[in-house]
Amino acid sequence: MTVLHEVADVKRPPEEVYDYVSDFTTTVEWDATAIAARKLTPGVVAVGTQFEVECALPVSSVVLRYTVKELKPNKLIVLSGSSKFFDIEDTISFSELPGGTRIDYRAEFFFKPLVSTIAEFSKTGLEKMGRESVVGLARALKDNFPLKKPTSADKVADKLVLPALSLFSRLGYKLGRKRFHPMTASVKHKHMVVTGASAGLGYATAQQLARRGVNLTLIMRDQAKAEKVVSDLQAETGNSNIRFELADLSLITDVNSLIKRMKKRGQPIDVLVNNAGALFNPRSETREGLEQSFALLLLSPYCLTEGLKPLLLMASSPRVINVVSGGMYSESLKVEDLIAPDNGTYSGSVAYARQKRALMVLTQEWASEWETEGIIVNAMHPGWADTPGVRSALPQFRKITKRVLRSSEEGADTIVWLAVATEAGSVSGKLFLDRAEHATHLVKKTRESGQETEKLMRFLASNRVSADGVQ
Repeated sequence: MTVLHEVADVKRPPEEVYDYVSDFTTTVEWDATAIAARKLTPGVVAVGTQFEVECALPVSSVVLRYTVKELKPNKLIVLSGSSKFFDIEDTISFSELPGGTRIDYRAEFFFKPLVSTIAEFSKTGLEKMGRESVVGLARALKDNFPLKKPTSADKVADKLVLPALSLFSRLGYKLGRKRFHPMTASVKHKHMVVTGASAGLGYATAQQLARRGVNLTLIMRDQAKAEKVVSDLQAETGNSNIRFELADLSLITDVNSLIKRMKKRGQPIDVLVNNAGALFNPRSETREGLEQSFALLLLSPYCLTEGLKPLLLMASSPRVINVVSGGMYSESLKVEDLIAPDNGTYSGSVAYARQKRALMVLTQEWASEWETEGIIVNAMHPGWADTPGVRSALPQFRKITKRVLRSSEEGADTIVWLAVATEAGSVSGKLFLDRAEHATHLVKKTRESGQETEKLMRFLASNRVSADGVQ
């Protein structure tokens, strides 16, 4: 048997340290040997919960299956793990210090007979890995990471269209992930609102936030789907603080009714994620007479965010996250083109890109206007993600690119980061891909003028009609 024993002190309360460590999927953020980790059993972490962690070895890798043996909230976690080379028992205890927590980590390795002799020679290496892991955990919990600066490769990519587009792929995510910092900020019990949460990016975002103990309000339009989503998320994560509100966000009367209901509840909103979207072919209008792309993708998030602003201001450090699209890079802001005319030239993908360009401009305007009020507003684009929306609206695109498409979880990662990470609250009015700031334009001809931006803001304000028809 080989025993590793390390101690580290961190300036975080025991509850936050325990919450972070007890979800053992976080090992990939602080253990240098961990390549991947996932939770195998649904529900809240409890005795019997299982995790699978893949760890790197000098010449290969090993998969460890961990089972939680003992839990004492905020005090103790004991896990037993098994692999083809060794069994392991990890005991992690937490004791309160003035202004912080002491983490006591003990790992006992029981090597299988065929590798026990080699293990004796590798003891020094194991001890080094143990020290580095605990140092990594302490560093993660310190949570003072800087924003990622664009690399020279990022800057080149943002000036050249094809390299920039390549970053939208799964490979782009894998490259970006190498520079990710841990997300250890506690968002437990914070109230976050996510629109379009029934599938794709919205569901993946809600899933990750629910795991972190967030109090979630999910906006969906179909009651049966909404009930299933909430039930599934509660069962999977053990988080019971998940509710839904019904609204067809392409209808401004629905948006305003939603605003009224949420204002009546009076619950402060820490984060608002404007994610709901769809690509429409052929052109259609809502029953309110608005072109559907404009109504859902631009006017709706504008009205919703403006309407919920009082609840955002009630939070200590509110954030708004607008989900845009790489398609916006092909379009410039022309307000007269936002409501596509019915002249036989309509393209759903072009209409989508135009609304997302306008939403990016709106993001920058809100960030500037609301800076003194403390509301952080940023945009992100998810890259090319294999979502139900892509499968239904862009079947040919998916057929060509399906081998390089990201998963919904990979596409949603930056939404979660913008909602959770401490460093993401230090900047406003920016565009992010894979947790890194990127240029909002790839070519000069798509840059908007100040006059066009002012025109957009007047146009949106003039279309913001309340449920009773009063502007």
